[in-house]
Amino acid sequence: MDADTAHSTEVEERLSMLRRWARLPWWGRITIVYVVSRLVTTAMFAVASLLQAPDSRFGAFPSLGTLAAGWDGQWYWWIATYGYPTQLPLDDAGRVAENAWAFMPVYPGVVKALSVVTFLPWPVMAVIVSLCCGLGAALLFHRLLRIRLGDERAMFAVVLFCIAPLSALFQVAYAESMFLLLLTLALLLLVTRRYGWLLAVIPIMAFTRPGVLAFSLLLGLHLIVRIVTRHRDPLARREVVLILAGGALAAVAGFSWMVIAGLVTGTPEAYLETELAWRAAFIGEQPLVPFSAWIQGGQFWFGDGPGIAVVAAIFVGSVVLLFLPPVRRLGADLRLWVGSYLLYLFAVFFPQTSVFRLLVPVFPLLGAVAVPRNRWYRGGVVIVSLALQWCWIFVMYGLANAYWTIP
Repeated sequence: MDADTAHSTEVEERLSMLRRWARLPWWGRITIVYVVSRLVTTAMFAVASLLQAPDSRFGAFPSLGTLAAGWDGQWYWWIATYGYPTQLPLDDAGRVAENAWAFMPVYPGVVKALSVVTFLPWPVMAVIVSLCCGLGAALLFHRLLRIRLGDERAMFAVVLFCIAPLSALFQVAYAESMFLLLLTLALLLLVTRRYGWLLAVIPIMAFTRPGVLAFSLLLGLHLIVRIVTRHRDPLARREVVLILAGGALAAVAGFSWMVIAGLVTGTPEAYLETELAWRAAFIGEQPLVPFSAWIQGGQFWFGDGPGIAVVAAIFVGSVVLLFLPPVRRLGADLRLWVGSYLLYLFAVFFPQTSVFRLLVPVFPLLGAVAVPRNRWYRGGVVIVSLALQWCWIFVMYGLANAYWTIP
């Protein structure tokens, strides 16, 4: 066989593989991408275990199960086993200490129920639930983006979703996978105007992970947009009622965990004091003043003057981001979600290494990253994503030896 014939055969084989790939159903392609990406992440965890720092919180050469159930996974496991404390624990100074009230009940409850039914250990079932929810989120994400970007760009966005720097969360005992599944479903229902179904999704989302208050803001902004554009997009009275009901339900559900914690413990500020206990390790005991935590964080990490400048730059950059042409292609609803959620984080969160995990719900922005079709650009994005994923896993689960290495 001469060189030209060999080259022609090779090209034909590649084309044949591409045709077979294209003939697969969309959900089949996404499932394959998801499974392969999870195997890559598993390999990264295995290497991180072998490179474990001597003073790591996980000890020498921890198993993959130990890593998967680590950090906040331990809190969810505790909740599934013992529930929530009726009396808040206190530290040596008499302040409320870190405790289970900072974590919502849906994820540990579902994992516990399935563990009882299947007789599988809680850590194993926790990973299975996270994996299944991650796959469901990837499938819904494709449906969500295809509306605005088409099938090809939506598919590449799903690839980025599966290999994103923090996609390791899809296979650890965290509630993020379940929350992303519910959030993606809620956004899909919103974009497709099936408002009634949102009334069923919102309460579950609210008790899975904090953030539903941002969805309440989103619904309010969505209604304003619908009213302003009603001349070209008619707005029925029934839709107005359902949107208002969804926004009110999200607001009530968003604050209800605070009320429940207060009633169970007898301390009205139980939830807020519990959340503040986590930031006390950085800045000591400080009251919760909306939008102040980022200024405090900037000063803590960078100093007074530079810290404020950094925070201001982040805020301005976040606003500018929403108006970039690739982001505008996502449509008003997804941009409003990103803006609402970022505003929520600016209002309540103290910035530290967990900020990367808390930014995961702005994942619709991956659709904007997927807009360019240049082959070299896309290859570079994939490489950078995988490299950042390894950096995150290594620091959070490989080193895991400092108070600031918090996933």
